[in-house]
Amino acid sequence: MEKNNSMKVIKLDFTGCKAAWEFHERIREAFDFPEWYGRNWSAFVDLLWSECDADKVEIRGEHTLRKEFNDYIKMTHEILQEEKEHRAKYGEKFEYKVID
Repeated sequence: MEKNNSMKVIKLDFTGCKAAWEFHERIREAFDFPEWYGRNWSAFVDLLWSECDADKVEIRGEHTLRKEFNDYIKMTHEILQEEKEHRAKYGEKFEYKVID
């Protein structure tokens, strides 16, 4: 995670990802989740809500993934959108953006 003009930005890079376990490992690393992260969608939601204080997530490398990952990308976007809406209820900003 890096600070960008006082914003905490997570850079999530899926470039060249080849397996489901690797997809979730990249999430774990980008979000700096603990080693015990369950590498599944429920664990992602739980830790996103409880452990993530980032203001923005930048996603890279989606276009490099095989079409078998389409559901993974869709789920990632849905979860991040839910986080954005959840934080908005409390007046907090959160955004995500596909960079390339």
